[in-house]
Amino acid sequence: MAELSVDLVATDRKVWSGIARQVSAPSVDGQIGILAGHTPILAVLRPGTVRVTADEGPVFEVHVTGGFVSVDDNLVTVVADEITQTDGSEA
Repeated sequence: MAELSVDLVATDRKVWSGIARQVSAPSVDGQIGILAGHTPILAVLRPGTVRVTADEGPVFEVHVTGGFVSVDDNLVTVVADEITQTDGSEA
């Protein structure tokens, strides 16, 4: 099965990097669900929750205040202005 390589990056640091089955992100045009083989895309993010379903493990959720998501050749890069864990602590 194809998989996604995901990098979740704040403006000042890398927050998470790994292999995932799915990524969900809040774009200004609506929620984006990304699976392996997704068409290349570059989208602006609105404030909301980014969910990464890791290949081997739980769902990783963070709140972003804006930024962008890029998808190309099963590589997903989320660059956010600010990232906090959904429990309120800094990611």
